[in-house]
This record gives sequence, structure tokens and C-alpha cells, in this order.
Amino acid sequence: MSANALCWLPATELASLIRKKKLSPVEIVNAVLDRIDKLNPRLNAYCTLAAEDARRQARLAERAVTRRSATLGPLHGVPFSVKDLVITRGVLTTFGTPLYRDNVPAEDAPMVARMKAAGGIMIGKTNTPTLGWIGATHNLLFGPTRNPWDPETTPGGSSGGASAAVAAGLGPLAIGTDGGGSIRIPASFAGIFGHKPSFGRIPVYPWSAAWSLSHIGPMTRTVADAALVMNVCAGPEERDPGSLPAERVDYVKALKGDLDGVRIAWSVDLGFADAVDPEVAASCAKATRAFREAGARVEEVKPRWPSPRDAWHTIFCGGIATRLAPYRERRQEIEPGLWEIVEWYLRQPPTAYLQAWFDRLAWWQHPRAFFEKYELLLTPTIACPPFAVGLDNPPEIAGRAVPPYGWIPFTYPFNLTGQPAASVPCGFTKSGLPIGLQIVGRRFDDATVLRASAAFERARPWADRRPPLA
Repeated sequence: MSANALCWLPATELASLIRKKKLSPVEIVNAVLDRIDKLNPRLNAYCTLAAEDARRQARLAERAVTRRSATLGPLHGVPFSVKDLVITRGVLTTFGTPLYRDNVPAEDAPMVARMKAAGGIMIGKTNTPTLGWIGATHNLLFGPTRNPWDPETTPGGSSGGASAAVAAGLGPLAIGTDGGGSIRIPASFAGIFGHKPSFGRIPVYPWSAAWSLSHIGPMTRTVADAALVMNVCAGPEERDPGSLPAERVDYVKALKGDLDGVRIAWSVDLGFADAVDPEVAASCAKATRAFREAGARVEEVKPRWPSPRDAWHTIFCGGIATRLAPYRERRQEIEPGLWEIVEWYLRQPPTAYLQAWFDRLAWWQHPRAFFEKYELLLTPTIACPPFAVGLDNPPEIAGRAVPPYGWIPFTYPFNLTGQPAASVPCGFTKSGLPIGLQIVGRRFDDATVLRASAAFERARPWADRRPPLA
């Protein structure tokens, strides 16, 4: 098998072929690292590589395969990447800012540790904006990451380095984080699968600036790969007091179920989106047919919920402002747009942050009642296609001006509620840019979200379509 072909195999297939001694972890890791050498200078998906250690781990993994007594984990020999907001023992973790340019953690985050314990091989860190503050990926330390579908556009953010890497065949598995859409936004923009697990399903440590909103989860080319990662990484952890008890669920096996009779709601705007691009709306509406064809009962709805943007913005941006407050004397190392947010929130009274929490709890009553009737909700993942690289936010959608964060009305609400949500590729614009469909589930019901995602993938497969740059 050619090195190029190896880079496009799903993690599930790689792990199986390694266990059968048909593929070598060394050749897989070398193929991915060689591909990174060729494409990363154009994409800037990886900001730090751990190539030497990855090759060493691959040699150890290869020797283990030959030992009869060795117990091979479910990810044995499979490469993975880690977003630069997630700590990694002995490997530079900058949080996307010059303020932490020399930070080398002494421990792994829980998800990283579990991926390694399952036999995964970490190959490097992927680029992210400062503390994940925007849904695009550029920073003062490493510069912009580019979308492999069109290098003049962003791959989204804040897990944009991860999405660009997976989309371009620079590793089958990526760890992303999501405080307002940061797994789902880049999954949509780069044409891959991204799953934001239920809050606490995969432990988070250390807490991010937006701790009560922050999820961590898989970004992959196939749903089965994400389910495999969920099997490996879900479960409680003492370092995260908000982590959930272990579910008695095999997420990979759960993908095989059908959608007969499942009640699904579809909304193009949730009643509060400022604007939705017509191509995005049409592609997502068309995608809902696949769920009807799979036996689900799909109903178009107009929830008319009030917008929770102010509550989310205050909790998310207020947390980042508090985290950056001690760095007033180093403001030249903080992006101007971010510093404006910091200054604004530092002028607000503490009661504003507390009020946002009360507003958040009050807003939960709307989706709570809604999901008593429906098992799943479908929406566009993002209100617009990928926009120009270097912009923090798109200035307008379909000719209408939108405020900062106004283009992500479908993602951040479900950080406030902690519900599981995924983005599946569902089409392309006329100019060839990916469009994503969001699938939101009931609280704690990750299995149904993944099952619905897998059903859609079977009906409308996407993994074989590769970006021009790849």
C-alpha cells in the first residue's frame, strides 16, 4: 500500500490491520509525518511536531505486535494530534499565545493520557487562536491556518489546526475542544466529522477560561473513528469534578442501530439567527431527507426561542478577560480585537457575570421542554460558508451585517446546555466549500447523536471526497 493511501485510511481500519500484522505502526507514522512535511508549510495545521518521539513510540508499538504476551489497545499504533489548548507532558503547549511561548507541561490532559494508554501515538500539536477566543484560527505566535479546500479561507476554529489536519490526511484522529462551537465550526468548514460530547462525558483538565462551557472531543473523517475515540476516552476522572459517571455503552456498536420512528426536529434558524446563507440553508434542508429515508419522523419547526447570545458571550468572553487581566502590561502580545473584549469586560460589575448565569439557567427551560418531544434537533452547523483567512468574524451574511459571533447562532446555545452535538458534512457551496449539518441530542445521549450521524454517513457518504490541496 502506498504511503499516500495509508494517510487516508480510517483509524478503525488502521488499528485492525496493525493487529493482524498487515500494517506496521512505523510505516504509518512515517507516512503521516512525511505528508505533514509536504503540506504543513502551506496549511500551518501543526504548530509543534513531536516527530522524534512519535517515531520512537511507533517502533515500540511495532515490537509489541510481535510479542504474544502483549495486550494491544484499541488505538495501538494509530497516530493522533492534540489541539494546542490541551496540555501535553513534555511537549510545548502555548494556548495559541506568545504569553505561553515557552510553556512545557509536566502532565497530560485526561483525554491525551487515555489516547496514549489505548496505544495511540501523538504526532504533534495543532494550531488555535489565543485561548480559543474566535471561530477562526490565527494568532500572533504561529500565524494563520488555511483551509485545504481553499487556502484563502479559514478552516474555522478554534480547533482549526485540527480540522485542517484531518481534512488533508495529516492524521486520522484529532483532539479538539469546544466552548461555543470550536469542534463543530471547524468540522463544518473543513468537511469532516466533529462530535462535542455531553458536558463531562470526556474529562477536561485543566479548566479553560470558559470552564463551564468547555467540552473536549474527537474530530475525524468517519463517525466510527469518533465512536472508537469515545469508547477510549469517556468516563470519570478525579481531576475533573464535573466529569460524568461511566456509561454502559459501546459507542461503536451503537452506530449499527436504525432511526425507525425517531422523532427529529429541523430548524433553519432556531428563531433567533441574524441571517443564514441561502446555500447553507438549502443544503441542510436537502440533507434532512436522508433522515426521513432512514425511517425517522422529521418535522420542520419554528421554536422561536429567545437568543441566549448575551448570556453565552458574558460567560465565555468574561472568563477569557479574567484569565488575561494579569497581562495588562503585555497587551502587545494580545490581539487587538481580543484586547477590546478584555477591556470591556473588566469594566463590567461582577453582578453582570452572575446575571449571565441566571439567564443561562432560565434559558435552559426552552430546550428542556423541546427535547421532551423530540429526540434530536437538526440545524445548519454554521450560518455561513468558510470566510477569508485572517478575519476574526465574517462582516456579513447574505448581504446582512452580523455582529461578532453572530454567525454561530446554532453552536453556542448547546454549550450553555451541555447537550451532545455533532457536525456532519452535508454538501458544498457552488464554489466548492464544505457545508455542515448539526445534530443535537438530549442531555447525556451521545449514543443517539452518533447513531444518527452514522445513519446519515451511510446514506450520504463523504469520506472519499478529498480537498484540492490534499
